[in-house]
Amino acid sequence: MALIELETFIAAPPERCFDLSLSVELHLDSTAATRERAIAGKTSGVLALGDWVTWKAWHFGLPLRLSVQITQHDRPGSFRDEMIRGPLRRLRHDHRFEEVDGGTLMIDRFQFAVLPLLDSLVLTPYFTKFLVGRNALIKRAAEGDASRYNVGDSLM
Repeated sequence: MALIELETFIAAPPERCFDLSLSVELHLDSTAATRERAIAGKTSGVLALGDWVTWKAWHFGLPLRLSVQITQHDRPGSFRDEMIRGPLRRLRHDHRFEEVDGGTLMIDRFQFAVLPLLDSLVLTPYFTKFLVGRNALIKRAAEGDASRYNVGDSLM
């Protein structure tokens, strides 16, 4: 199984980063290049334990559907989303939020599998770029105005 690990410092509290990371609207904004849409399950708001969503997007010129479920949820420290249906053999994304001086260290551990050669040569660079862009948007929203992302007023 392939593994991508990323760390992103965000000058905001863990609760804010956690909730933004579970915002359907923020996810959709971060995937505008792939024309992603939430087409089933919880299609707006902030995801919670047990919630699932089916995303439809264009990757590598193909329309693909991926359903994920929030299988672990320990606000504000961590959550996990896992593929329950989709084109990969396996996908599990662990998100951790550690309070540090001046903010939060957001840690991603993204594991996936299709075929070993495809995973390492094509999908690892592709998913890394995808996650770095998503994390940059979470950082901008957490450090600025996140009102469009349906997170609680107490976090604004």
